[in-house]
Amino acid sequence: MEASYLDSVIRQFEYYKSLGEKTFSQISDEKFFWQYNENSNSIAILVKHLWGNQMSRWTDFMNTDGEKEWRDRDAEFENNLNSKEEVLKRWDEGWAVFLDTLKSLKEEDLDKTIYIRNQGHSVMEAINRQMAHYPYHIGQIVFIGKMSAQNWNTLSIAKGDSKAFNAAKFSLDKHQEHFTEEFLPYSKKRNLN
Repeated sequence: MEASYLDSVIRQFEYYKSLGEKTFSQISDEKFFWQYNENSNSIAILVKHLWGNQMSRWTDFMNTDGEKEWRDRDAEFENNLNSKEEVLKRWDEGWAVFLDTLKSLKEEDLDKTIYIRNQGHSVMEAINRQMAHYPYHIGQIVFIGKMSAQNWNTLSIAKGDSKAFNAAKFSLDKHQEHFTEEFLPYSKKRNLN
């Protein structure tokens, strides 16, 4: 069975979520709060911002505007979380709301109209908007983690390993597979092959 748009984006979001989590596992607790300067965001701030966006955009998103009245976006950029546990709680809560919503959608929902700040989006456009937004901030999280980790383990193909990586891939027969297949349990749970 060919994977649907929803299956594909869920896999991709889970992949980017995993990059954040692999970064978290490589840094000390205090590095969650480190800022390069006062105009820079810490990992904790970036997580708060993702959480605020996910909670606002994806809570009852088919019926209410994606920019909820209760959201305080400006406060998301204040470094006021006090522990790694608080940061991870926000991370888990935001991703749960977002991914649970995506997993509840049907293909026929993709053309329906939802609103963000009174601007109409198809559900597919709203998902695509986040496909650009969330990986953008996760890339920042990875970059900060890489700069501040004691011993960084790459999250991609290691420098100097491209030829060996490609040789292993090209040694396989051509096949249909989402690029995240080797990284995530999602497709195995859903039997999407």
